[in-house]
Amino acid sequence: MILRYSQSKEQSAELLRIVLARMGQHDAAFNPLTYTVWFEYAAGINTRLNHAMDLLMRGGRRLTDDDLLMLYQAHVAELDPQAMHRIGNELQKVMVTLADAAGNTGNSADQFSAQLDTLAANLQTLNNQLMAPMVLQVMESTVRMRSSAHALESDVKGSQSEIQRLQNELNRVRDESLIDTLTQVFNRKGFDQRLAAMLARPANEARQHGLIMFDIDHFKAVNDTHGHLKGDRVLQAVGEVFRTCLPPDGTLSVARYGGEEFAVLVPDTTLEECLKVAEQVRAHTKALKIRDRRTQALVLTVTMSGGVALAHPEDDTHSLTARADAALYRSKQDGRDRITCA
Repeated sequence: MILRYSQSKEQSAELLRIVLARMGQHDAAFNPLTYTVWFEYAAGINTRLNHAMDLLMRGGRRLTDDDLLMLYQAHVAELDPQAMHRIGNELQKVMVTLADAAGNTGNSADQFSAQLDTLAANLQTLNNQLMAPMVLQVMESTVRMRSSAHALESDVKGSQSEIQRLQNELNRVRDESLIDTLTQVFNRKGFDQRLAAMLARPANEARQHGLIMFDIDHFKAVNDTHGHLKGDRVLQAVGEVFRTCLPPDGTLSVARYGGEEFAVLVPDTTLEECLKVAEQVRAHTKALKIRDRRTQALVLTVTMSGGVALAHPEDDTHSLTARADAALYRSKQDGRDRITCA
């Protein structure tokens, strides 16, 4: 869904003005979902959507929230929280601008009304029978304008609150979609996004971005011997090891890469620092004791092998991952429960 929007800043600004005017003519709320539908309609990039909307709007019918939800689900795409978040931010900025404009209009109307009050009083003192009624008429118009401006400001602020609520909900959905539910670390999708973001940012001078790949040793045997529930407990315990070993400020990201394999992103690091992180995780994992929850008898211990790779200027996500994975494979070949550098 993200790649379908190729408009320039100027084009998207013009579309934004068109979309807001269109949205104002219908009953659906101002929110990211309805904005997305109207944006695609105005941009003319979705023929099926335009045809469906034209049919619904025949005879001057005003589109509702249910109409826009149906159109979105049928003709736009599955929910993309990141794209919706960006759209919500854009619409939120527009609402702030409109609220400021409405507030300024209301303030100007208040000032103008006060000036007219003074002028009317002066004219009445002069007993000007012709001018006083004219000023009173203008005052009445100003009062109506002021009332409309205040109503607009109130409506816009209400829309801002609704958009903020939707953004918070989208943020929650987006975050949940990136987390592995069993281990409570990032999942593969979260890893891919953060790895790409890390490599897109130049490392600080004399430093490199690092990637550590880990794999739980003999995990298949754990499942075969003790069952998948015990295997899940091992995965959860390893997830807790990462949360214990890594800084709580989020500078290092850990993800469940797949199965029993994990990955740690270490930005702006040195080989020595990266190895220190890897060894700390390996040692804490080796100290794990998985016990029977009922009897507290020791059931099994766990070890983990790792591979470390530092990013080269020519590396992309695939090549860096491949080098770290190759180093991990050498750790397995050399006896497991060890860390190897690429």
